[in-house]
Amino acid sequence: MAKSKDNVRKKAEAVGRAKAQLAQADGEQERLAVAVEAAVERYNGEQVKLERSQQAYQAAQQRVAEAQQRYADTQRQLASFAADAYRQNTGYSPWAAVIAGEGGPQGFMDRAGMVEVLARRRTDIIKKVEASRIVANVFRRQAAQAYRDQQTATRQAADAKSGAQKLLVQQKAVVVRINGQKKQLEQSLGTARARAADLARQRAAALEAADAARARRSTSGAVGLATGSGMGGVAARAALKWLGTPYSWGGGTSSGPSYGIEQGADIHGFDCSGLALYAWNKAGVRLDHWTGTQWTSGPHVPLGQLRSGDLVFFARNKADPDTIHHVGIYIGRGRMVEAPYTGSSVRVSSIWRGDLIGATRPSG
Repeated sequence: MAKSKDNVRKKAEAVGRAKAQLAQADGEQERLAVAVEAAVERYNGEQVKLERSQQAYQAAQQRVAEAQQRYADTQRQLASFAADAYRQNTGYSPWAAVIAGEGGPQGFMDRAGMVEVLARRRTDIIKKVEASRIVANVFRRQAAQAYRDQQTATRQAADAKSGAQKLLVQQKAVVVRINGQKKQLEQSLGTARARAADLARQRAAALEAADAARARRSTSGAVGLATGSGMGGVAARAALKWLGTPYSWGGGTSSGPSYGIEQGADIHGFDCSGLALYAWNKAGVRLDHWTGTQWTSGPHVPLGQLRSGDLVFFARNKADPDTIHHVGIYIGRGRMVEAPYTGSSVRVSSIWRGDLIGATRPSG
């Protein structure tokens, strides 16, 4: 009897350890998914900064060219003035010209007046030349700084891309390892418990599929999700059209899903900020492909006052918006449309997660 009880106790302990290891494996997967998402959004942010620095450099180059042209024009004016003055013999004359020059003393006085006028004009032109030179030099310095900024942004984008790539490779390896561990652990729990775990996964998948089906029907008014009016309603319904579309790193434009980069290069789809960008473009609001500026694209909305289309954000540190790593499009009833992570598809899910930091209503 004692031996039998001891066997039961040991089996219960083994089951407990297996459950704990399963929970730990799930947690590891979740933490890595968040890290990858954060790395992808950092890269998206660096790409936005790079694009802006490139635009600033091009604008600076244009200003330099225009300033250089003005400088050349004022130099030509000065040269033209000098030639005219020489031809008209209005330069300084020897004293003999006072007596012997054309028109006598009066003619000399007339020419002296002209000299004074031309001298003032010459001074004005010289000032213009100097001012044009100073402006051209200022713009040249600005262009040089813009070029350095562009080079820095290029390096930072490359670093962010490299970091995201490493994490994605790591994520793939961890997913394979953890899935193998889960299978072994579930087997160690026994057939009945493994069956229960399988049924639990099936129920979760069924609930997600039901959410997706209800969301699809909501686009024609069958359910109360995403039926809001105005720009937010337009954005929410636009996002719902793409349920089931694959997640693609860097995917998503104002026109719809697109091929992404690296692991997303062969996948036609959206990443989280790409989906938000597309949805709100349909409502007439232009957003960057980056959660960083999407967070500041309009007023922040209390969670109790959310409306369809509002963007809901998730962060590693809820006290620090700089750690935002994910965004979804709210559709009502505590639900959102999101492009979650590599290997998944656009889906409907709950906004009520531990890393929910807040919401924004884009205003353009």
